Amino acid sequence: MSLHEIDPVTRASSAPPPAREHEPGRASRASGSGAQGVAWHAADADAVLAALQSGPHGLSQAEAARRLAANGPNRMPEAEAPSLLLRLARQFNNLLLQILMASALVTGLMGHWVDSAVIGAVVLLNAVIGFVQEGKAEKALQAIRHLLSPHAVVLRDGRQHDVAAADLVVGDIVLLASGDSLPADVRLLQARGCRIDESALTGESVPVDKAPEAVADHAAIGDRQCMGYAGTLLTQGQARAVVVATGADTEIGRIGRMLAAVEEGTTPLLQKMAVFSRQLTFVILGVAVLLFTFGTLVRGLPVSDTFMAAVGLAVAAIPEGLPAILTITLAIGVQRMARRHAVIRRLPAVEALGSVTVICSDKTGTLTRNEMTVQQVICAGRTLEVEGAGYAPQGAIKLDGSALDPAGLAERAPAAARLAVAAALCNDASVHESEGRWLLAGDPTEGALLTLAMKAGLNPAELRIERPRLELIPFESEYRYMATLHAGAGPGPAAEAFVKGAPERVLAMCAAQLGPQGREEPLDLAWWQAQVEAQARAGRRVLALAWRAFPEARRDIDHGDIAAGLTLLGLVAIIDPPREEAVRAVARCAEAGIRVVMITGDHGVTASAIAAQLGMGENLQAVTGPEIEAVDDAALRRVVADTRVFARASPEHKLRLVRALQARGEVVAMTGDGVNDAPALKQADVGVAMGMKGTEAAKQAGAMVLADDNFASIAHAVEEGRTVYDNLKKTVSFLLPINGGESLTLLLAVLLGVALPILPAQVLWVNMVSSVALAMVLAFEPTEADVMRRPPRPSGEPLLSRFLVWRIVLVSALFLAGVFGMYEWMVRQGADVEAARTAAVNTLVCMEVFYLFSVRYLKARSFTLQGVRGTPRVLLAVAGVFALQLLFTYAPFMQALFHTEALAPAVGLRIVAVGVALLVALELEKALLRRLGALD
Repeated sequence: MSLHEIDPVTRASSAPPPAREHEPGRASRASGSGAQGVAWHAADADAVLAALQSGPHGLSQAEAARRLAANGPNRMPEAEAPSLLLRLARQFNNLLLQILMASALVTGLMGHWVDSAVIGAVVLLNAVIGFVQEGKAEKALQAIRHLLSPHAVVLRDGRQHDVAAADLVVGDIVLLASGDSLPADVRLLQARGCRIDESALTGESVPVDKAPEAVADHAAIGDRQCMGYAGTLLTQGQARAVVVATGADTEIGRIGRMLAAVEEGTTPLLQKMAVFSRQLTFVILGVAVLLFTFGTLVRGLPVSDTFMAAVGLAVAAIPEGLPAILTITLAIGVQRMARRHAVIRRLPAVEALGSVTVICSDKTGTLTRNEMTVQQVICAGRTLEVEGAGYAPQGAIKLDGSALDPAGLAERAPAAARLAVAAALCNDASVHESEGRWLLAGDPTEGALLTLAMKAGLNPAELRIERPRLELIPFESEYRYMATLHAGAGPGPAAEAFVKGAPERVLAMCAAQLGPQGREEPLDLAWWQAQVEAQARAGRRVLALAWRAFPEARRDIDHGDIAAGLTLLGLVAIIDPPREEAVRAVARCAEAGIRVVMITGDHGVTASAIAAQLGMGENLQAVTGPEIEAVDDAALRRVVADTRVFARASPEHKLRLVRALQARGEVVAMTGDGVNDAPALKQADVGVAMGMKGTEAAKQAGAMVLADDNFASIAHAVEEGRTVYDNLKKTVSFLLPINGGESLTLLLAVLLGVALPILPAQVLWVNMVSSVALAMVLAFEPTEADVMRRPPRPSGEPLLSRFLVWRIVLVSALFLAGVFGMYEWMVRQGADVEAARTAAVNTLVCMEVFYLFSVRYLKARSFTLQGVRGTPRVLLAVAGVFALQLLFTYAPFMQALFHTEALAPAVGLRIVAVGVALLVALELEKALLRRLGALD
């Protein structure tokens, strides 16, 4: 039967129920039809047509054109990407860099062009790094826009027309066939064997049966059998439907508006760095002002000299290299994660992963394989376990704990062997291997049955040739079963019918069951019903398979031929199984103090069963979407505190749940693959999208994409994130004491009324060349052994702990003593100011080198073979810095640029001795603190 042969809908007289505002599934704007506020899923077909001022033969071309002009095309609005100029300007939105820019301007106006140029180059370098690393602009809305179907078949003026999907209007009658992507939100008027894959929108594992009958007003999106939504796929059957929403008013469009309304969040590290930058800026400015006042009013120094001293202090105190090192460290983390199948789209997400306290995960395709699998076959008096997962025909069929080889299956479990034949023949799907992966073409449930048949030793393709199909009764929601007629094989019956469908429907058609010995026996209906209920409680989908033999040859079959007298072969229990690696990853997250929460659009019983198999807990009670809607935000914050499973969740629910967790101070990672996950992915501290089966909308909304769709990769990413934070902490504890020592040196010089031991340009050389080169190797430090046995960092934990503050103060004082002491020693030895400053700068760099070996182990001993030897990168960086300092000290053009002089070898030995003394002092300090228990 073709679509245009379906009879017009039977008109009824009931009116739509009163509407509540802002509820999914209701028209959100007037469309020229007076339909605003109608609950399409709760009204019958005739009432929907009346509300839309349409009819069973569609709109007229003139009316469609009028509505298109009034309401616009069936397209998603495009998001405007930020301009290159705006992206570049954003890089200068940093107080520390703004202070440096002001210093460069004033220094240039005073005629110190070399100092001004060096400061300006530092600022520009940081801006370029940030600009390059920011990456692509947000494309989530554009990605959703491409989900709409490009063409549609509509009835206008009673005739079929193939029109662009963009030209659809509310009230159009569309004709849908198997394989069509729905072009808009529609209310079904007629449906024949109609099933729609809504996994991208609802997260449900299998296609949903559809029928035109109205459903309850409060039904969740996944339970609205009379509705179809834009971007979903009609996998089976035919339908006639009326368009009830287009473009931005569709469910996909509503998600797009939610996505646009979600503000980009920031990460714990960026928050702490912003606070730290502000505090440090105010302190530096305050000290610089006091220094300038003291130098001019108390010491009577010239204003120009005192101002340059204040600029030098600011330059020395500001960790210019920190933004660059932060970016480089995060970028290295990105490369490490990419090797573990986690692709980072936004750099700050690297560190944020390390502080995650809750991972909210979608079920289908994330924690599970998104590949339906038969786990049990229930035959009369016995249950067979089926190993393996997915569509790969790998896994044994076990009876009483022992594996049955395919040849022995017919002998030890004849009913199961006959059931496997039925599973292969009463089936329209196919599976095939491609590049090492088994892929499905067709319905996921039928794919699971085909895989079962192959595990039983059958070759479905060959079997279908040997037993050709003579007739088909397709699945229809009215009958809830599918039946096929095949020619008999060998000396058996002339023809055989195989039936599969809903257990309660097939059981009612059976008069007998195939017993353990392969002989027919009376049907034990009560036992079979108990088995169905037990499987449902376990969260499995149950299908019944039956058989009937016909002694005479025949070429056709109808419902009457199989309405009674069937022989039940057995039940199959099907589920989308959890990934084995996901089970291990959940356990690893628990060990790391991270709570895993499942948020899915699937049914609560199924979700709870999968959660139990994942090891998330026993007897978990799922909180459903309607229950989420029934509570306010304050109550929801209490609910999320101890609930592990949320089911039948809509995009709004997911967004509310993420916000509720964040309101409790949690750092939330949200995983998902569907369009319905996109708003929550964007809201979360770290949105994690699936790369293989995920929609483009989810990938663009997420900060991270899993290239292998493997939940276990999240645990690896968390490990890398924690490592990145550890290395950033080492970097901060390396750079800040150096800046502190430089600042104290300049401050002491002004207070004593002596010449500056280090010039501002020399300070910038150290900070942006040697300091950055040495600090960069800390980004490559390996993961510490206990990183995944620690609890997550408290979200309110300051960037600088008490230990780090103490270390910064101590090391700054030691740097002051070494640098200022070397300068004063050179002056007293009769050296001129340039030579003394050169010695002071080289002392500063030498102390940095030895401090690097100490800071790699903040609390552990550095006097070990590994500690002294370092890593190849450490030794390479030290060699590079040594070469640069030789250039700085002895190259004539560098002497002219930075006012340096060549030093005698004996001075170099004294400088190295100062560095060794620093390392010894810090090792003694660590030993003392360990003895006192202050490092625990």
